[in-house]
Amino acid sequence: MGRPGVAPHQKRAVKKRVWLVFYDESGVSLLPQVRRTYAPRGHTPTLRHRLNWKRAGMAAALGYHAADGGRGPRLCFHLKPGSYDTISLTEVLEQVKTIYAGEPVVLVRDGLAAHWSRSMQAWTAGQDWLTLERLPAYAPELNPVEGLWSAIWTHELANLAGVADAAECGIHRVCSNEQLPWSLLTRTGLTIHPETPKN
Repeated sequence: MGRPGVAPHQKRAVKKRVWLVFYDESGVSLLPQVRRTYAPRGHTPTLRHRLNWKRAGMAAALGYHAADGGRGPRLCFHLKPGSYDTISLTEVLEQVKTIYAGEPVVLVRDGLAAHWSRSMQAWTAGQDWLTLERLPAYAPELNPVEGLWSAIWTHELANLAGVADAAECGIHRVCSNEQLPWSLLTRTGLTIHPETPKN
């Protein structure tokens, strides 16, 4: 049985034979970490770097077909300088549309204001392939993309060196492991139909 707050979305998705897709963003600082050090009196140490961005935004959409688990999970990843706004969010959703080839998608995401702005709702109204659902407040454990961020932060982004390239390496690592995307989905408490592949 699915967990409270997610189960209704899942039941509707199974009935309508749609892709159930979870979405989230994360941000990372591209500036070097400051460490305590020693220097001659009057000579303040200077950290030099060649990064043009101060911050990067990452977005990911991880989904599975609610009625046909044999089609496997799909992962969409997006990286950009700065933070996400309505315009860049719609760019990500256009990428999601391409990945799912216009098939019906129920997109589950949190209550971030940009997700539910008037302009976003106006854009969504013209997308007959897309239905939006909101995660319960204060329930990040229900979103498998949170597990994706954790998997990348503890490996590729552990030292924050070369963040953009490292993040993409992390996404490729997750995608190349057939079991890992399923694990991220099932750790939310979802019941996958049919059963997920065995290890």
